[in-house]
Amino acid sequence: MRRMADKKEQLYEKLLLELRRGTIALAVLNQLQRMQYGYSLKQELSKQGIDINEGTLYPLLRRLESQGLLVSEWQVIDDARPRRYYQISPAGATILTNLTQEWRDLVMVMNKALNETRD
Repeated sequence: MRRMADKKEQLYEKLLLELRRGTIALAVLNQLQRMQYGYSLKQELSKQGIDINEGTLYPLLRRLESQGLLVSEWQVIDDARPRRYYQISPAGATILTNLTQEWRDLVMVMNKALNETRD
């Protein structure tokens, strides 16, 4: 019995990870409409209820930048150590607009589909 419960929990965790993966990229693009460094971005997302660990966030930032959706630059502010600041690029802003509309459409469709299956 315990083994089956563990398998179900593992399956649930895997499906949840797949579900979150794309939504996190959308949230990051949206949040980076103003320049932020990684840790401040992580904090802002957390305030919004989107918890993301650094082992996921930083590779995502690098990937989005390599895809041309973000730009970054090193800055030193108030004699603090250098930080890499990220901001959405013009191409990223276009993608964000399109993905946001797709997200809204998908939410409407899924709400309808999920509500119909409950009736």
